Amino acid sequence: MAIHVLHTGGRRAPRRRKATPLDKHLPVDHRLNSVYRVGAGLMGLVLLAFGVLGLIDKIGFFNTGGATVAGLNTNGALSVLSICVGLLLFIGMVIGGNFASTLNMILGIAFILSGFVNLALLDTDYNFLAFRIQNVLFSFVVGLMLMVFGMYGRVTGGLPHDNPYWRARHPEEAAQEMRLNRRASAPTMPVVRRNP
Repeated sequence: MAIHVLHTGGRRAPRRRKATPLDKHLPVDHRLNSVYRVGAGLMGLVLLAFGVLGLIDKIGFFNTGGATVAGLNTNGALSVLSICVGLLLFIGMVIGGNFASTLNMILGIAFILSGFVNLALLDTDYNFLAFRIQNVLFSFVVGLMLMVFGMYGRVTGGLPHDNPYWRARHPEEAAQEMRLNRRASAPTMPVVRRNP
């Protein structure tokens, strides 16, 4: 039996990068804030309109008879659920910042999972929300759009160096760039020569 010993040759083991929590606070005026707000607002408006139109038609709460709104099957339960999620997205839009971003991501994942669950329940007695295949596709699309709006600028590999998430993930490089920028922007003193 062979034993292998690793020698580091006196070098320190490389430090592990500290994981950046997704809820790391962004400045309120950061340009990503508007992306999170617009995403939450647009998706909230779509869901709110769908829910209100479903309630106006006075469809039964758990009716699975095939009533449609904007080409999607609906019933009272799905309409109320859509209104609640739409209002939650509007709250995210008003609060903005990391709350809106995290809310978009969580609800995006929930919509995608809902699409898969309701796809499995399509032709069963447990299809209480009256889903059809177009509803499943709509759920996938809304989920992906919410995830894109929520993850924008947070989880990509090519973040610009002025991004707060990049700075949090690369503190040594960010500090070095900050020092270089300070040196470059520091005013230089003119050299005055005196005549003897």
